[in-house]
Amino acid sequence: MDSAQNHSLPSQIHIVTSSTCSEFTHLLQSLRQSTVVGLDAEWKPRRSSQPNSSPFPSVTLLQVACRFEAQPSDGGPKSEVFLVDLLRVPLGEVYQPLKEMFESESILKLGFRFKQDLVYLSHTFSTQGCEHGFGMVAPFLDIANIYNCLKNHNSAKSSSKDTKSLSTICEELLGISLSKELQCSDWSSRPLSEEQIQYAAADAFYLLEIFSIYQQYILTEGKCGSSVSEIDDDHSNMMQSILSYFGDKIVLKESDKVPKNTKKKVKQRQCINVNGKERAEISTEWQGPAPWDPSIGGDGFPKFLCDVMIEGLAKHLRCVGIDAALPSSKKPDPRELLNQAYKEKRVLLTRDIKLLRYQYLAENQVYKVKSLLKNDQLLEVIETFKLSISEDKLMSRCTKCNGSFIQKPLTIEEAVQASKGFQIIPSCLFDKNLEFWKCTSCHQLYWEGTQYRHAVDKFVSICKLKD
Repeated sequence: MDSAQNHSLPSQIHIVTSSTCSEFTHLLQSLRQSTVVGLDAEWKPRRSSQPNSSPFPSVTLLQVACRFEAQPSDGGPKSEVFLVDLLRVPLGEVYQPLKEMFESESILKLGFRFKQDLVYLSHTFSTQGCEHGFGMVAPFLDIANIYNCLKNHNSAKSSSKDTKSLSTICEELLGISLSKELQCSDWSSRPLSEEQIQYAAADAFYLLEIFSIYQQYILTEGKCGSSVSEIDDDHSNMMQSILSYFGDKIVLKESDKVPKNTKKKVKQRQCINVNGKERAEISTEWQGPAPWDPSIGGDGFPKFLCDVMIEGLAKHLRCVGIDAALPSSKKPDPRELLNQAYKEKRVLLTRDIKLLRYQYLAENQVYKVKSLLKNDQLLEVIETFKLSISEDKLMSRCTKCNGSFIQKPLTIEEAVQASKGFQIIPSCLFDKNLEFWKCTSCHQLYWEGTQYRHAVDKFVSICKLKD
């Protein structure tokens, strides 16, 4: 079910593959004209087991989404998305333009937990002879802090230890499902697939879209302090106010450029019980029966707990009507996870084989998911636990909190009343004959719009319900 407006990627995505191509010239022009830039980076995960491996992974792709004021005849602000292929473009040619953009006081940089990206970028460039890499990005605004501000937190600078993922933020603010399936794909392989191109462009472009919502919030609510409370629609006044009031920066220290060495060594894949005796070798196959199995006193209703590594699988399970919870805390230790699974009679799904060492604490309640992509993970869980999936159960749980919906749909009047001070319903929906549903737990509103129908078709196909 849909929960916000529709946002689309630009029809053209510029891929910069050399310093002599037209896209490179276009990138330099856009950087000079931009007032806001969204940034993200991709790299191939480093294998610590490889001999003489680099202390940091090398960034292979830099995503730059530029927004600048176009001529009035062009219809207002314009956005361009560039994918800079750092495996092909000579780093010395792009180093200075990027450094100037990172440090330009007239360009607001947007990112999501971008400090790690900057560390890896700096290392990548410095190892190729580009002086000392990059040391600063300013002014900078983290999208996580924008989210906090829009959710009525005290300040856009306030950071939360319970930070949402970018896909969750996009889902809540933009109403789009930002798949993270390709995050761990091979970003050093060329050519990039069309799916990788769309994925990479989306991560940078939607930062601009979220910032646009933030700008509108400032204009309508006057939430930028006394210096901004009197601003009007003038773009330069607004940007200056945001930069002076909420502008932050990322500064890398020397300690940031040194990898954190871990002293933990790989142990034998055996676990020790409370008496100190060796346990049998860890098995990654499901042993069963599940805690909900009626033969052992269960209620027959499957329930899972997905660790933070497979948060996307939890949402997929919810979309097909399966109860799938997330850990109570963002960084739980193994005993916390197992304790939650035991108390709530759930099977803990994980991709962390180290958790299997503790499975003796909750017998038949831990399963290691073998598949990497969410769609494959969903099928694996359905087949492993012989789950019964039917079309009438699709989209029957809240993807945000795992709650269930009220038994009857809301009228448009009831939906508007329920959304006050909590959620914005696009005005374009008022004249449509849509059904609205409300989560009984978190009160999130949903409606059966285009996104809902696409999701139903998607899961009918994945689960092969038409076969």
